[in-house]
Amino acid sequence: MGKVIVNDQMMERSQHRIDMEDRGYQFGDGVYEVIRVYNGDLFGVEEHIDRFFESAGKIKLKILFTKESLKENLNALIKENELQLGIVYMQLTRGVSPRAHVFPDEHTTPVLTAYTKEMPIPKLQMANGVSAIVTPDIRWLRCDIKSLNLLPNILAKEEAKEQGCYEAIFHRDGIVTEGASSNIFIVAKGNMITHPESHFILNGITRQMIFKLCKENKLSLVEKPFNVDDLMNADEVFLSSTVSEVMPIVKIDNKTIGNGQPGPHTKQLQALFQKYIQKQARITY
Repeated sequence: MGKVIVNDQMMERSQHRIDMEDRGYQFGDGVYEVIRVYNGDLFGVEEHIDRFFESAGKIKLKILFTKESLKENLNALIKENELQLGIVYMQLTRGVSPRAHVFPDEHTTPVLTAYTKEMPIPKLQMANGVSAIVTPDIRWLRCDIKSLNLLPNILAKEEAKEQGCYEAIFHRDGIVTEGASSNIFIVAKGNMITHPESHFILNGITRQMIFKLCKENKLSLVEKPFNVDDLMNADEVFLSSTVSEVMPIVKIDNKTIGNGQPGPHTKQLQALFQKYIQKQARITY
């Protein structure tokens, strides 16, 4: 089953037990990150760890280890499990304490857990595009925090799956925010547009990398609100995430987007992103 990390200890996964009174288990009181692994290396690890610490700070969750020690432990876990292509999942809860809505006392130790999982690059979907649904955004107002509370996301993902779709796209009073597990971009009249960074969305690491690539290559990408009509009538739509990279969306609510094929802007960004990965992780697509 492979090794896992529990705080600063590495152990067999079968040996790990979750305490009934862990606040992550009872309240979803914690934060998490998912980091891509290419060629045995963590991709975007600095950005992911920075966000992990930022999310913890936003919910007043103290981290008792350094960013560097966390990085070292994650690398050791990848090596131990001989992971070449996949993900590392890590989460931090507020710890084990008798159930109460208020924070536990200061002596309660937060619990870090991490594990690895093999996960291929979704090349077929990236080449052909995927479908999505649109659904109301019923989440709380701090989507900028990567917390363990994902029930609305799960419900939206299940609704998408039941309709044979890859992703669910959220809208808040008609304004498109993001996907259930991704950021959403549209292309209209040659302009790439995505929702502004705010507490309504998670500022995805892949999203940040796309902005960097657009700046370096002098491509127009702006942050501004757009509505469901803009989404449905866009020339191109794509999503970004750690697992899906740059993924074309060619059908939404059974309506074909553009000509039903990945568009030129999306394919250009895919190529730039893949080149960036190849440079950082020394892999070949």
